[in-house]
Amino acid sequence: MEEYDVVIVGAGIAGMQGALDLAEKGHKILIVEKGPSIGGKMIQLSKVFPTLDCSSCITTPVMNAVNQHENITTLVNTEIIESRKKITKNTFELLIKQKATFVDNDKCTACGSCESVCPVEVPSEFDMGLSARKAIYIPFQTAIPQKAILDLNNCIACGACFKSCPGDAINFSQVDNEIEIEVKSVLIATGFELTPLGEKKEYGSGKFENVISSLTMERILAPNGPYQGVRRPSDGKVPMRIAYVQCAGSRDQSLNRPYCSRICCMYAIKQSMLI
Repeated sequence: MEEYDVVIVGAGIAGMQGALDLAEKGHKILIVEKGPSIGGKMIQLSKVFPTLDCSSCITTPVMNAVNQHENITTLVNTEIIESRKKITKNTFELLIKQKATFVDNDKCTACGSCESVCPVEVPSEFDMGLSARKAIYIPFQTAIPQKAILDLNNCIACGACFKSCPGDAINFSQVDNEIEIEVKSVLIATGFELTPLGEKKEYGSGKFENVISSLTMERILAPNGPYQGVRRPSDGKVPMRIAYVQCAGSRDQSLNRPYCSRICCMYAIKQSMLI
């Protein structure tokens, strides 16, 4: 059984900074992230309040520092599936599952040859569905780890990626890996979820194509976004006006769990810039 001082659940900006602070004090840290890359939602943003600094310029160095720190181990595509308190040692025993990516990370060089030959295109989660990705893909340009992932749910088993991979990294027989660990402390840094647009039909979601979430707007505004400028998703034209509905759903007690629609003050600043 592997042992760590602290397990941090979530590799967004809070989880990463927490890991660095603890690792600098000599603690052995394990970061567990359910997504395919560290960085969380902050890496998707355009600019951050109050300085309007580039979000990627802040987040990317933190991602690199986490990746290179000798006291930090990071597991992506991984979730905790069981937790037990060990009273005698005052520790936790965790069972974690690392999901199969069907790519051997030790062999993958992120050359992109598998992506280029894959015939399947599906909406990109990173770009909030505004662009497409392949069935085998690297999550985004600055993803860590910089490794390809095979989305078996959308794969048509054509074998093109397997044939094109120069490092023989594609492994269709790979299975999920369960790991038992013992840890002294657990730090929860799981962030937030947006209020689903379908929960707020009074704003026209599902009826009007240009009613979008705040995180979708962030991808439109981002310099590395899919549109390279502010465009309407419906027709690609530059909008004459943009209206923001602040905090929609973030305080709605009718929802089953707490959601956040994003930081209000950030959009108060942006609103004056865009409308």
